[in-house]
Amino acid sequence: MPTTATIGQPTVTTLTRQEREVLFAVGCGLTDAEIACALALPEDAVTGYLTRILVKLQLRDRAAAIVHAFDCGLVVPGRGPREAARPVPRTVIRRAGEPQVRISVLGPLQAWCEGQPVDLGHLRQQAVLAALALCPDRTVSQQELLDGVWGMEPPITKVVPVYIYRLRKVLRLENSADSVIQRDRCGYRLLPGAVEVDVARMEELVTAAGTAERAGELAEAVRVCAQALELFRGEPLAGLPGPFAELERLRLTERRIALVQRKLDWQLQLGRHSEAIAELRALAVAQPLNEPVAAMLMRALYRSGRQADALTLFDRTRRHLADDLGVPPGRLLRQTHQMILRGCDADLGLAPTAP
Repeated sequence: MPTTATIGQPTVTTLTRQEREVLFAVGCGLTDAEIACALALPEDAVTGYLTRILVKLQLRDRAAAIVHAFDCGLVVPGRGPREAARPVPRTVIRRAGEPQVRISVLGPLQAWCEGQPVDLGHLRQQAVLAALALCPDRTVSQQELLDGVWGMEPPITKVVPVYIYRLRKVLRLENSADSVIQRDRCGYRLLPGAVEVDVARMEELVTAAGTAERAGELAEAVRVCAQALELFRGEPLAGLPGPFAELERLRLTERRIALVQRKLDWQLQLGRHSEAIAELRALAVAQPLNEPVAAMLMRALYRSGRQADALTLFDRTRRHLADDLGVPPGRLLRQTHQMILRGCDADLGLAPTAP
């Protein structure tokens, strides 16, 4: 792709107003975070705009976009923009209704209030907050919290109200005595719109990736799915006690594995076989009985010219299945094995190798 504007290359007139504003800000040297603050956009939205700008203008990377912004006259040194793009201030602008508290459960439980980390107390108190965070838009009763955090060994004293009181003190709204934890006659809930939980953000990105896939934009689907996976900071709810945390830990771990498989499958469809091998191999080592992962890795190895490695992987997976489960390979694994033996690329459903 060209690096700068050339004859016949699309111009900024093909961009929307918002895209021109983002390009102007990029040309001015602002980072994605600074652009997000200046234009009151989520940072990932800025990334999305920049991706579309690069595609529309046939530019290779961010550096090329900066050069293009000057070449086309959108940014002029010492004179400002020639188009009617509003100036990009460097001050932070708070969006109306922006959540004031962020909670992360895709790793050890963490919370931030107005951007500052919050001390959430000991583990059972954290487990109470995790239960509220993972039951959005509904009230959680005191009995549910007792069952979810203590299970079959409930506390002798009424500690749930004490834990809620402590959490309410550290999770207050800005310039207010009110907390993001509300209480009613049925129990407790997080104030809608005041709290952002990373699981909800992850699911938004997964939905966006699915939309991109249905539109035939697999590269965009891979990019957005990778963003969703980046939200995982380790084992979900690491170290938190209670049956609720344990079940959610299993659910979210399985969700992550499913997302990794989905992203890798899209990468294989795009012909990015060598790129996918390392991640597939790590997943196959962690889950030696996962036949879909083994089949994908066999395909990736084969399409990268490593037929012998693909067949060795089949034999190793077959032994694991026999030794651990007492079963033979399933239909998917057997078909993949036979197609590799026959060298049937078309039957493997593989896209041509990416240049």
